[in-house]
Amino acid sequence: MAIDYKAEYDTRGRVKDHPEIFARWKRDAAAYREARKAHGAKLNVAYGPSPRQIYDFFPANSRDANAPLVAFIHGGFWRAFEPESFSHVARGLNERGIDVALLGYDLAPQVTLSAIIDQMRAACIALWKAYRKRITVVGNSAGGHLAACLVATDFKALDADVPADLAHIGYAISGVFELEPLLHIPLNDTLKLDHDEAYRLSPIYWQVPTGHVLDCVVGGDESAEFLRQSKAIADAWGGRGVWTRYEELPGANHFTALDPLDDANSPMVSRIVELAQRSAGLPL
Repeated sequence: MAIDYKAEYDTRGRVKDHPEIFARWKRDAAAYREARKAHGAKLNVAYGPSPRQIYDFFPANSRDANAPLVAFIHGGFWRAFEPESFSHVARGLNERGIDVALLGYDLAPQVTLSAIIDQMRAACIALWKAYRKRITVVGNSAGGHLAACLVATDFKALDADVPADLAHIGYAISGVFELEPLLHIPLNDTLKLDHDEAYRLSPIYWQVPTGHVLDCVVGGDESAEFLRQSKAIADAWGGRGVWTRYEELPGANHFTALDPLDDANSPMVSRIVELAQRSAGLPL
């Protein structure tokens, strides 16, 4: 039976209460953003020339100069949202002693997907130059794709002053790692991918240095395609020497899969803390 890719990747259509979820995100993000202004938050820090090439930095509650660093990349199918809509996802990690940077990027169709990947690499290099810390990258949906791209990146090839393994540990929530299915849905009117570009920008096919790490987490109530995407890259990269882990979150959909980040005691936050400490070279 042919796969109905339009239905499989219609994340908003599958979650009827998504407007209420987005409204909750906006409220929670605005409240956290405002509260953190008095605690050292740095907002709209430019890393590139366009207005969307910025990051927000929320330091750990401990204000420890040696706190590990997590970079969060938002979703929206590369064409929607911005960091300030997700400020609240830093809460749980901040409470557990982790610095969090939320990365912004230009959106399709104003720029290509290839350009967005390059912007995320530039953002990581800017964070290194600002804080001299290796980065654990966390992303959801499109951000999961971008997180995987960063885990596979040789940063020293881009800047000789940056460690090659700057972002060698990632945690991807409901990512899209094989882009060919997107050629068959209206989303590609925005992305404008052809078959060659879809293959080239699919991190599932990339070579990744042995020992890099990628957790692939997906809501248990998501479509078969989203479940397949995460399982497939975990299997593919795992077979090439990457430390991978696949997990389904029972009862979570494409959007509520993010909710555990707001809770310092959630298993998701605990796992990312573990990964961030590993990235920073701290005892686990």
